Amino acid sequence: MLGTIPQYTDLFVGRAGERERLLSTITTHRLTTLTGLGGVGKSRLAAYTLSSLSGREAEALGEVRWADLGVLPDARRLVGTVADAVGFADHTHGKPVEALCGWLSDRRVLLVLDSCEHLVPACRDLLAELLTGCPRLTVLLTSRQRLETPAEAVIEIDPLPHGDDAFALFVDRAVAVAPALRVRSAQQNEDAKEICRLLDGVPLALELASAQLMHHTLAELRRRLRSQRTALSAAAPTWPRRHRSLHTAMGWSHELCEPLERLLWARLSVFRGTFDEDAARSICSGGPLSAAAVGTALKGLTAKSVLSRRPDGRLHLLESVREYGWMWLGELRQREAVQARHAEHFLALARSADAGWLGADQVTWYQTIDAAHTDLCAALDHLVDTAPGRAAELAGLVGFFWSCCGHLREARAYLTQVLPLSRSHTPERARAQWALGVATLLQGDHGVAAGIGRRCARDAARSNDSEGRLAAAYLLGITHLLCGRAEEAYAAVVEAFRQMPSAADTSPAAPDASPSVLRCHLVEVFALTGLGRLAEAERKAISLRADCVAREECWTTAYTDYQLALIALTQGEPARATEHARDMLAGKRRLGDSFGVALGLDLLAAATAAQGRGETAALVSGAGESCWRSVGHTQRGMPELREVREACWRTARAAIGEALFERAFRRGMEAEPGSVVALAVERRLPDDVSTSDVS
Repeated sequence: MLGTIPQYTDLFVGRAGERERLLSTITTHRLTTLTGLGGVGKSRLAAYTLSSLSGREAEALGEVRWADLGVLPDARRLVGTVADAVGFADHTHGKPVEALCGWLSDRRVLLVLDSCEHLVPACRDLLAELLTGCPRLTVLLTSRQRLETPAEAVIEIDPLPHGDDAFALFVDRAVAVAPALRVRSAQQNEDAKEICRLLDGVPLALELASAQLMHHTLAELRRRLRSQRTALSAAAPTWPRRHRSLHTAMGWSHELCEPLERLLWARLSVFRGTFDEDAARSICSGGPLSAAAVGTALKGLTAKSVLSRRPDGRLHLLESVREYGWMWLGELRQREAVQARHAEHFLALARSADAGWLGADQVTWYQTIDAAHTDLCAALDHLVDTAPGRAAELAGLVGFFWSCCGHLREARAYLTQVLPLSRSHTPERARAQWALGVATLLQGDHGVAAGIGRRCARDAARSNDSEGRLAAAYLLGITHLLCGRAEEAYAAVVEAFRQMPSAADTSPAAPDASPSVLRCHLVEVFALTGLGRLAEAERKAISLRADCVAREECWTTAYTDYQLALIALTQGEPARATEHARDMLAGKRRLGDSFGVALGLDLLAAATAAQGRGETAALVSGAGESCWRSVGHTQRGMPELREVREACWRTARAAIGEALFERAFRRGMEAEPGSVVALAVERRLPDDVSTSDVS
């Protein structure tokens, strides 16, 4: 899970002294760098230490958030990756570092920046601002290089001693692949100890070597390692200058792989994040490596510890292993071809996600696009340089997904980059322009969004594009609504429907209704509510919701629940408003939409306050405030929501008094918003929050 400490299921050996030193240092210094050669176990030591903190230690250090920087090719996405790790879905349009500092300014957080040696200058600059602006922030880095800053405390990690610790690690991993080694002869123990010595106790080298025991005895491994160590050191002249033992073990593992496994290892290095077997087959097959052979080679590489499999079943290359494969992919002169196939695969994935947006798999597609984020960025970077038109298509397809699930800045940045590079008057460019308008709008830049919306409308009229007219009407309608112009929003969508061809069925129940049709009907419901035409708004919202539920669609359904909650609250029916607010929160939680969750919490708080449950209303409102801050804003949404929130506070304060309100509100702000949402959705929010299990 993004931002959480990686979990390892195998045995962690030794390092008791290093663990104590690391714990002592991070509790007395705000910036600590854990350094050492590649494969020495820096990341695992950090993860083990932080996962085994006592209650008192965890309280002192605060919330631990983990950012894997090894997946980044350069520093362009550094701030965004850190923001993702600390749960900040930045919806602002100012300087990203300032927004991040605002989110972290009063939070007690231990931030781990893992594998950042290739980003040292950028990390140095970022941390200078974060540590200055966020007094309760502590940072731990794992890196092959130091930052070289005065405030930095450095802990250098050496390989495991050749004796007990290295031996214990090697034997544990060896027994996993060769169970007969649970019982060993004296000679086998000597062979194992010699292997540990030859590999200098480097943990990754020992793990790679132990995987070979499926095919070789300890004695054979010892002999092969002795004979091949020098030869393998010279076999890969472009290998980065690192410790010879890891170099040798990596080359040794490579040599002992089957030829097709070596080819797959090289091709898999194109992935920046985790991947599944279907993606590996799609991108890496070709030539002697058939799609069926990819499956066999994946099993072989996993058995040899070249690939690791995550608990969710996805596959992953350790950064050192990926670098080695990338070097060989260059030697094979296949980098450009594999990168092109990688980009085409993720473009096809985005097309499928867009085509499935209205169906029962909508939530799954959001999760899929989110999981593939790192590789989608890599695909975009490649296409920007090689096929700008396809880059515009990909950015336009994922822009709406990214805008709704926490990658708003990257959506706007890529869309701004690709639009000038793409040809005019193409459907792909029109989609990218619309997606840029949505991203701009969600950042609160209403004037710019309105200008983009008008441009979309003009282009659609010029090309007689009915779908483009509806998309532009949705963008303009939402922009008008956020600016308090409900009448103009209503007029925009009504006019777009009027201009549709006479044969077109614009009913949301139509089998071929597009996403834009549903979105425009949603704007119509919002506008009618804003105009005070509540009965009409409720009737249309109920109808639209039924059509969306029939499709098993989630995004629009959740927003119809939002409107029905607001209408019920306005009509003096807080119990019904509570049910709709809960339903909205359930939908937005499934999508991972922080903005939508914040809206839902505000409505639930107001409905709860109207039922006389002032303390619970204050807690939910505090959680909502935390959620708004997690997107970089104080409360946003339609203008009428501000009045709802103020009425909630007045009612709750009158019911329980100022002091109790402030205590409950503060408790809600300090709680994990997800825990409050879970209690709300599961109907477990009590009247007396002091007895609840909110954490």
